[in-house]
Amino acid sequence: MSAGDGVGEPLLLTGARLAGHGKPVDLLLRDGRVRAVAPSGTLAGGERVDLDGRTVLPGLWDKHVHLTQWALVRRRLDLSGAGSAAEAVALVRDRLADEPPAPGTALVGFGFRDGLWPDLPTAALLDAVVGDVPVVLVSGDLHCAWLSTAGLRYVGVDAHPTGVLRESEWLPLAAVVDRVADDLADAWVADAAAAAAARGVVGVVDLEITDNRTVWRRRFAGGFDALHVRAGVWTSWLDDVLAEGLRTGDVLPGTGDLLEQGPYKVVTDGSLNTRTAYCHDAYPGLTGPEAHGILSVPPDELVPLMKRAHDGGLECAIHAIGDHANALALDAFAATGARGSVEHAQLLDAADLARFAELGVIASVQPEHAMDDRDVADRHWAGRTGRAFPYGSLEDAGAVLALGSDAPVAVLDPWVAVAAAVSRARDGRAPWHPEQRIGLRTALAASTDGHGLYPTAGGPADLVVLDADPLALGGVGRSEAGGAAAVDVGGEGVAKALRHMPVAGTLLSGRWTHRTF
Repeated sequence: MSAGDGVGEPLLLTGARLAGHGKPVDLLLRDGRVRAVAPSGTLAGGERVDLDGRTVLPGLWDKHVHLTQWALVRRRLDLSGAGSAAEAVALVRDRLADEPPAPGTALVGFGFRDGLWPDLPTAALLDAVVGDVPVVLVSGDLHCAWLSTAGLRYVGVDAHPTGVLRESEWLPLAAVVDRVADDLADAWVADAAAAAAARGVVGVVDLEITDNRTVWRRRFAGGFDALHVRAGVWTSWLDDVLAEGLRTGDVLPGTGDLLEQGPYKVVTDGSLNTRTAYCHDAYPGLTGPEAHGILSVPPDELVPLMKRAHDGGLECAIHAIGDHANALALDAFAATGARGSVEHAQLLDAADLARFAELGVIASVQPEHAMDDRDVADRHWAGRTGRAFPYGSLEDAGAVLALGSDAPVAVLDPWVAVAAAVSRARDGRAPWHPEQRIGLRTALAASTDGHGLYPTAGGPADLVVLDADPLALGGVGRSEAGGAAAVDVGGEGVAKALRHMPVAGTLLSGRWTHRTF
């Protein structure tokens, strides 16, 4: 029996509570499904586990991760707190003193965001501290890297005027610093997956830039069984997936029903932090052909790619951050009839909001990005931030939202995403554009892979058991509030409680992947 198929002795969860409800219920789990939900004391059979009033929700999904990247970043130098190039260099200096890289390897850092820095990152600035040590510092949005001169040589670049590689200069080279032995990478991914399960995660959409089909088959053959995985495919491997006849949602044999073919991923523009997200308006202070950002896959390339994937049964996940890129992505969905999602949707024209619902395109968003990028947006999208990260407007327009992290860009923790979505606040600051908050029920439902807020008979036995009822924290949906503030955060009370939601247990196909009681 595969550990992931859920076949085995029934499990009876007693004394559970459904979110927002006071009366206890029992849940009978068998063969990977919820077989019954009934008033407590009315069901029998199988191993009995008393939840003692804990709240049960459908298991949580992260709809946009780069899982290998996340596993690597968990072991890299954290640069997210650097407020300047000089501060980042100081962090590098301290790490080199404490833990220099092994011969033949580089010191790799992650998480810098230079959009608001008062000084410029340069190779010379690093060289003055690191000398001949290869140093590669990856930005928090993954779209650029800052390297020492030895670091440039390490990734195969003989010379560069600044040492900061952006977009197409950097992305093809990222694999050089990400390359570790398969067994080590798989072990680190297993650790990261266990940490995700401890936060109630039962599944991820993995959009790592690699041959995900082959990588995940290897991992499941090696015993991975911690999560459902939908493995995305990029253009370089599209032919192989289509030749195998795999369609989005197809379960790959031999994986305990845990591995599915995911969507076809295309990145059409850059990012806000690197000022490469493709926008109708120019970035302040920029001139020339890239002043509006970078359109990396124009419509004459995007449309035939999407049509080919759609004709082969694949959904499409189209990265679009700037408003112009989003408009073109929606145009491509309209032209091809493709199904799927726009990934990120960070800046939208008002005219494009309703098109998500009209075209049946999911807005796959990462709410913590709004908290990370609010100051960068205020500077580089000045005058437009009322329609930046516009989750409330999307909800009002009838769009289907799916929440994720884009880990490692943000932490792989659905409770962080939910907290950011309903509060638009963090670190004691006032909510940023609170009119774009969404309701707590909406945010939770956008995190359960379409299974709503309540386990139901016949549904998957993928569940999260909580020591607190999130709906008892306060907050109402926008429709209940007449479009007003989505949740009364009471300072930061609700947001903090959500970010630190105590997860007592996680069940995947009816077996525990995390349990504290």
